[in-house]
Amino acid sequence: MMSSATGRVDAGIRDFQMIFDTYHDRLVFFSLQMLADVEKAQDVVQEAFVRYWTSKDTISKDLPAIKNYLYSTVRNLSLNQIRHERVVANFADMQTGGEPLARCTMEAIITAEMLSEIHTAINALPEKYRTLSWLAFVEGKNNIEIAEELGLSINTLKKQKQKATSLLKLKLRPDILALVLSLYNL
Repeated sequence: MMSSATGRVDAGIRDFQMIFDTYHDRLVFFSLQMLADVEKAQDVVQEAFVRYWTSKDTISKDLPAIKNYLYSTVRNLSLNQIRHERVVANFADMQTGGEPLARCTMEAIITAEMLSEIHTAINALPEKYRTLSWLAFVEGKNNIEIAEELGLSINTLKKQKQKATSLLKLKLRPDILALVLSLYNL
């Protein structure tokens, strides 16, 4: 028989795993926009999750509060990394004060969130539509390159792209769909 303490620990780990799975990739992308180094961004995000785990009892269990904590922690750790590498002077030259930094941070958060939604929607597509959407949107390949890679005629590819777009319309908010369509050149 499992003790109630063991059950609480297992639930805590499951909750942490869900939070990790939900926010990890978008936080890495967010940090990457500031650090321009994937390994450093991954290290920053790992540290943010460690800090969350060690202080989770003091943070509201509410997902928006957890999300805000993680984004703030990643932002602060990323900026500390920049300071540590002595590039703060270059970063400060690009900025004209506190407000542009906040705007830049907000734009990075919005971009990370949008890309996460697009990634989730593409991954939910059936395999053939997911593959061609990935090649077109994520890898930026044109119709000829995709058709050759998938062994399809251009007309078949265009029909499948239209079907993929129809499926994405059901999964994405209109503003994010507009971004996808502009990238597809549809």
